Amino acid sequence: MDTLIALAIGAALILFFSRRHLKHLKEREARAEEAAERGKIYSEGPRAQHPHIDATWCIGCAACTTVCPEGDVLAMLGGKAVIVNGYKCVGHSLCAEACPVGAITMVKASPSMGADMPHLTPEYETTIHNLFIAGELGGLALIKNAINQGRECVDIIATRIAAASSARPAPDVYDVLIVGAGPAGIAASLRAIERRLHYITIEQDEVGGAVAKYPRQKLVLTSPVEFPMYGKFKQTELSKERLLSFWGEILRRVDFKVRAGEKVADIKRAQDGIFSVTTSKGQYRSRAVILGLGRGGTPRKLGVKGEELPKVMYRLIEADHYVNKKILVVGGGDSAVEAAMGLAHQRGNEVTLSYRKEAFSRIKERNAQRMQESIRAGKLKVVFNSAPVEFTPQAVVLEVAGQRQEFRNDFVWIFAGGEPPNAFLQKIGVGLGMHDMTLEAGKEARETVLVGR
Repeated sequence: MDTLIALAIGAALILFFSRRHLKHLKEREARAEEAAERGKIYSEGPRAQHPHIDATWCIGCAACTTVCPEGDVLAMLGGKAVIVNGYKCVGHSLCAEACPVGAITMVKASPSMGADMPHLTPEYETTIHNLFIAGELGGLALIKNAINQGRECVDIIATRIAAASSARPAPDVYDVLIVGAGPAGIAASLRAIERRLHYITIEQDEVGGAVAKYPRQKLVLTSPVEFPMYGKFKQTELSKERLLSFWGEILRRVDFKVRAGEKVADIKRAQDGIFSVTTSKGQYRSRAVILGLGRGGTPRKLGVKGEELPKVMYRLIEADHYVNKKILVVGGGDSAVEAAMGLAHQRGNEVTLSYRKEAFSRIKERNAQRMQESIRAGKLKVVFNSAPVEFTPQAVVLEVAGQRQEFRNDFVWIFAGGEPPNAFLQKIGVGLGMHDMTLEAGKEARETVLVGR
């Protein structure tokens, strides 16, 4: 009897400890699984209150940078507000209140800014082999950076061609086709001449790209840079006009092969690695392609007399460069409304918004409210049922409800839609994704400040 009792007690103890051990194993396994799941989560680092800038809506009016009591949390780069010292933000929210288009909200998250950007290797190569991106389209880029990237892309292509063991392609195949004749495209073209490559450059507008559309006398280059076919350019203050003139002097001395007024419609890479580039005027074949495009996309033009004048623009780069001016904005979408409000925010401007319909029907509620506030405050005038019929150097003629009216005018912005560059990139198969731009923005801001001292 005593033996049976002892066996029963022993069995009970064994069962108790076995269950306890199994429970411990299950708990440990569960903790391990939870840890594994947590390990899959990407950590963005410390989270704190700071402004979140929606780059899609930011129009570069600089209102946010001027009201920040901490001084340099924000900076203007590439015509957009960016976070350069997020850790200094203490959550005043003055920047959000000052933004005339509601592009800033206060959030509690990592200060890193993300944007839908093309995936690029350290060599500026996209997800398509031998298709490169240089300049603004790759991120926040100073003109100096665009020049450097255009030059470096050609060096990489020249090195690959020299190392290739395959037979040289047919005579009608270029070594490199360069899309865009802005800072990156011009530098790439000059470098291609230096490296004795068979190249062609395609530009949908005029040589100079977005720089040619900048405000008059705008400082566009603030640090020394190495220009192909010239050498070290040491000037630290260069206006838009001087830079365009400088480029023109170099390009006239060399055999610059450019097709201006020709838009690239499609790019396809064949199995043999040769690209077929279709434009509005023909087709080209090339071993490599460099995209030196801006981020503004291809604007739709109105076909109005005088639209080719320098005063007529399709992209608002930096609203704070325009003060004490008579300005016309054409369009009825969010871009037009936001540009008009941003320009009206600047000192001394008289801004008129022309829209062909009788009322706004497709703008965000936030913009509609802000628009009404601007109209009531007398900062902005809206002319419905109107459309421009002629631009002259000193005026603009609007047809308002069937009657022509002339207005004194200094500048015109047209927002009639167009094809954004990301749509083109997706069309040709370039991979896009989120890109952390805070470090890059901070670096560029520091470079600009140091050079300016």
